[in-house]
Amino acid sequence: MASLSSMGSASAAAAPPAERLAARPHVILLASPGAGHLIPLAELARRLVELHGFAATIVTFTNFSAPELLACLPASVATVALPAVQMDDLPKNGGVLVELTRRSLPNIRALVRSISNSTSTAPLAALVADFMCSTALPIAAELGVPGYLFVPSNLAHVALTRYVVEINEGAAPGEYRDLAVPLELPGGVSLRHADLPDGYRSKHQGYVQTVEWSRCHCLGDGVLVNTFYEMEPATVEAFKQLAVPEQGSGAFFFPPVFPVGPSVRRPDRHEPTAGEFSPCLEWLDRQPAGSVVYVAFGSRGALSVEQTAKLAAGLETSGQRFLWVVRMPSTAGGDDPLAWLPEGFLARTSGRGLAVAAWAPQVRVLAHPATAAFVSHCGWNSTLEILLLF
Repeated sequence: MASLSSMGSASAAAAPPAERLAARPHVILLASPGAGHLIPLAELARRLVELHGFAATIVTFTNFSAPELLACLPASVATVALPAVQMDDLPKNGGVLVELTRRSLPNIRALVRSISNSTSTAPLAALVADFMCSTALPIAAELGVPGYLFVPSNLAHVALTRYVVEINEGAAPGEYRDLAVPLELPGGVSLRHADLPDGYRSKHQGYVQTVEWSRCHCLGDGVLVNTFYEMEPATVEAFKQLAVPEQGSGAFFFPPVFPVGPSVRRPDRHEPTAGEFSPCLEWLDRQPAGSVVYVAFGSRGALSVEQTAKLAAGLETSGQRFLWVVRMPSTAGGDDPLAWLPEGFLARTSGRGLAVAAWAPQVRVLAHPATAAFVSHCGWNSTLEILLLF
């Protein structure tokens, strides 16, 4: 990240005041769908613009557009949506985001080239792609600019990805080697087979795609990770040692890793945003300080119908004030997750509880004086937000 920051600061300082805006080096950031990807990437973009003198454009996918998320992006960052691509022929069992990026490559290439060649902006300084969009990195090389991956998760996840690439180094075409378990990662992280995400288990149908996708990480000039030293000190130190060049032409290569987090923006209560008019925040304003339990399980934390009913029963019988972000149950269909709540639940808890569908402005909810506790799936972004805002 130091290279990006120094480049922007030097260019902005050298230009006369009247020319500074047009002369700012331009960074394009390619976002994966989902709040856990888009929100931290947007915060990185905001910091590049407001703290380091860059211009920034976030590129999103029309196929998975989320207006409520786009409305919360910082005003200082430009946004562009890629044209939709055909996706109806894909199975529903994973790999959709990687394939979406692959099918969108012609559109991504055309957009990046148009921004790079524009006479109204400074030359392109870098392409930053969410790690799920790693197949887009060769576009940066084509244009002769640095290409970085942004990982919204932690450094331990990067260590796991690095290990997958390393053990498959030199494998014959079509050969995919098993991960040794228990797996000891840099920094003293030990994983059993049951701890591995599904796509990292060699017998899982998604393992082949995980290996190929992970190999694309090596096409980048660096990996920007949403973490900081105090959060993972041993793993940061381990990666410093791994960054020391090995001797010999056959040495394993993985791009340098830069902790750039926490990519969490503390809310400014005086700043006008779309979230200001959120029913969640209006409801919280009417609650006593320190009285509300906030319940949310992230953009991918769907419960089953049975689990949803049991959680509803627990909240109801507790007598506690609550704000619950309800997602569509994993075993259900339809468009309205609130329709799967127990009959009469909303009426019986009216006044002391609020259930909202799918999404809430989480950072503002956590920072609100009425919020007392957070029942979470312990995803990485939620964990960082708890540490910084509670």
